[in-house]
Amino acid sequence: MGKPDIIIDGRKKDLGGFQVARVLPFAKKRMVGPFVFFDEMGPAKFAPGNGIDVRPHPHIGLATVTYLFEGEMHHADSLGVSQAVLPGAVNLMIAGSGITHSERTDPEVRARGFSLHGIQTWIALPEAREEDMPSFEHHAAETLPVFVEGGATIRLIIGSAYGHTAPTTMLSPTIYFHAEMEPGASLTLPEGHDELAVYLVSGDVEMGGVALEPGQMGAIDGATTTLTTGNGARVMVLGGAVVGQRFIEWNFVSSSKARLEKAKEDWRASAAGGWDRTPFTLPPGENEYIPLPGDDLPEPPAPSKDCPTT
Repeated sequence: MGKPDIIIDGRKKDLGGFQVARVLPFAKKRMVGPFVFFDEMGPAKFAPGNGIDVRPHPHIGLATVTYLFEGEMHHADSLGVSQAVLPGAVNLMIAGSGITHSERTDPEVRARGFSLHGIQTWIALPEAREEDMPSFEHHAAETLPVFVEGGATIRLIIGSAYGHTAPTTMLSPTIYFHAEMEPGASLTLPEGHDELAVYLVSGDVEMGGVALEPGQMGAIDGATTTLTTGNGARVMVLGGAVVGQRFIEWNFVSSSKARLEKAKEDWRASAAGGWDRTPFTLPPGENEYIPLPGDDLPEPPAPSKDCPTT
């Protein structure tokens, strides 16, 4: 029992030495609970002078969650937030009715060279909360629950599990945690979730007796499962309640296709110079942006290639 209903391979794309694996959305499994997007970034090593520059871009109807195993990224948004995320910490940005943000490598980190490895996810907001005011929260690594269960050291990112609760805002029933499983560990996942998924980052793991390869996600509907490992594993566990159908276009998520069109119109108007007349403004001090794909607008210069994650 507890075998995955589907196993999804991450689709890898190399961005000049920086690899991103897209897992969700997948044609036969668009979402897992409220999770509508799942990317593994790296692992990658950047030589001194190189880094990431994801220029300002918009979101609606979702929350982005950035979680790193290694390295550092710097978030800036149109609310005026400027915040670095370090390994084991969480940046949660609730886009709601509209927000613009960038993700870059700080100059001092870029100058010395660095490694980067982490996970970025999007969580679809409940339909009643899709137009909430945008917000941002940062939770340092030491503020998140860390505990041992079934031979695994677990860091709880969102939700409740095994008698612990994360401080991160949860807008619908959600579970999300990082587990480092010791050799020979056996971890039974929490019950009571509409959907669950397990992503194997590294090592070896069996999900209900079915082996996953690194870079694969196993998903199961309406049941729990047990994870076992022979030599140890790093896994991400995610899921929760089904929130209903969501449409995705570029960086926008909504239960309404018409709302996606409105967001596109607003970003197009902003990029044409109407930053003060739409929900989208640039983060303080930023003057670059990513144009809407397909728009015939001048492309502002960027220090390096954008990473197609968030």
